[in-house]
Amino acid sequence: MTFRIAAYGVCLEQDRVLLARHVAESGETIWTLPGGGVEHGEDPFDAVTRELSEETGYEGVVERLLGVDSRVIPAVVAHAGVEHQNIGIFYRVRVIGGRLRAEPNGATVEPTWTPTSEVAYLRRSSLVDTGLALAQTLPASGHVTSTPVSGLIQH
Repeated sequence: MTFRIAAYGVCLEQDRVLLARHVAESGETIWTLPGGGVEHGEDPFDAVTRELSEETGYEGVVERLLGVDSRVIPAVVAHAGVEHQNIGIFYRVRVIGGRLRAEPNGATVEPTWTPTSEVAYLRRSSLVDTGLALAQTLPASGHVTSTPVSGLIQH
């Protein structure tokens, strides 16, 4: 089993959420939240704003911790072909500057402010639904029920 700790930013403005397309090595694309792997020795609090800047061109400030999600992706659908556990730390992040742009030479393209009412119609990572659920419910435990993966919702 492989293991990854990642930090994700839930950036909300009016009735919109900031999403970006992730392009897999296969060329397949999926909408996701800005964020990614926490580097060795890096604080997830710092990782989320670094990832936001790298992937979207925006600078942000963390407003609050939303919660933590742990998911195991079965080997048959995991990118590396082995079971994979992802620990996702979700933060509410407010954009304070910068200019929207795609990640230079990266796997994340087309950062877009998306109406939250349109999210259900997008092919997206389950991380999007988890992050939005945490932002909407603000559970005291910092935990929401796992998002089912099927149809337009992918790992």
